[in-house]
Amino acid sequence: MRVGIHIMRFGPNAIRFGLLAGAAVVLLAPVLPLGDAGPYLLRVATLTMLYMILALGLNIVPGFTGLLDLGFVGFYGIGAYTAGLLTVHYGISFWFIIPLAALNGALWGILLGAPTLRLTGDYFAIVTFGFSELVVLVIRNEIWLTRGPMGLPGIKAPSLFGHVIKEPWEYYYLVIGLLLFVLFVVRRIEDSRLGRAWFAIREDEIAAECVGVNIINFKVIAFAISASIGALGGAFFARWFLFIHPDMFKFWESILVLCLIVFGGMGNIRGVMIGAAVLIPMTEALRYLLENLPPVMAKIGLAVSAETGSKLVQARYLLFGVILVLMMRFRPEGLFPVARVKAEMHPDKAILEAEDASLYDERKVTDVEKV
Repeated sequence: MRVGIHIMRFGPNAIRFGLLAGAAVVLLAPVLPLGDAGPYLLRVATLTMLYMILALGLNIVPGFTGLLDLGFVGFYGIGAYTAGLLTVHYGISFWFIIPLAALNGALWGILLGAPTLRLTGDYFAIVTFGFSELVVLVIRNEIWLTRGPMGLPGIKAPSLFGHVIKEPWEYYYLVIGLLLFVLFVVRRIEDSRLGRAWFAIREDEIAAECVGVNIINFKVIAFAISASIGALGGAFFARWFLFIHPDMFKFWESILVLCLIVFGGMGNIRGVMIGAAVLIPMTEALRYLLENLPPVMAKIGLAVSAETGSKLVQARYLLFGVILVLMMRFRPEGLFPVARVKAEMHPDKAILEAEDASLYDERKVTDVEKV
């Protein structure tokens, strides 16, 4: 007898209710009874939403256009130092700095993308990686401008109608507003003519060019918009932490944001946000557990040095390498893939057979065997 497992399917009303309940929890989180851990949890939630913004920005290039960008952290750093320098030296308001940082990021995205977007594949990825390293070197060595390895202190907190934003819950609502703005922009672009052109480029550049899509122009636009969103996230980061340092914008940050996209589902707006919502709190949870592991081990008679404890905390980053390997092996399209990406990762059997037949000429083999 065949036994089936019945999975209950939720109707649209239940899904709508779940989304509304989730939105209510997010909006009311600062007033929930979180106890002494409330400020820390709000900071983790704020950091998670910041990485959602970064993931939405990076997703435009590899997710929509199909280009591997390993230099996204360069634009993140450009936005942060733009906001920090304009605040320290000129005292410009946060609300003017955000668009200025986004424009500066877009400008550098165009300057990098225009001459290099003719490259494809690994060559383009190497160029973007070099750009991110170049940004960090400039920030570290141009002491007259950025103070180099000493970092940039003295960044003032943003203010609204004369009220200085300094409480964790205030930054929490501020980043929610920025996230909603970025989400609205990216979602509108996805359904526009521009978004469809990007997806056409991702599917087949030659076919897209044959139907009138200007490949280089649309790639440059994608790179500029992605860079502007990364710079916007960097500007918020600078005005939130009130101190920035070159070590905050190392190549690892690009890999971290890329992990969020691969894990959630490349090209899927909802997927990359879920990826950030899962992985960022997970890293903080691991950090907390590994930091408290040496005292626990000491209680059971296993002494652990401070250096070993520090290495244990840094070892949590191995998790992202393991996640990438497992995702590439078992679910390369991500947890929530879009249909076109899933079709690319899992082509139909007939397509694979046609490709094999094109590489194997039976007539030539038959002629050789006859001879």
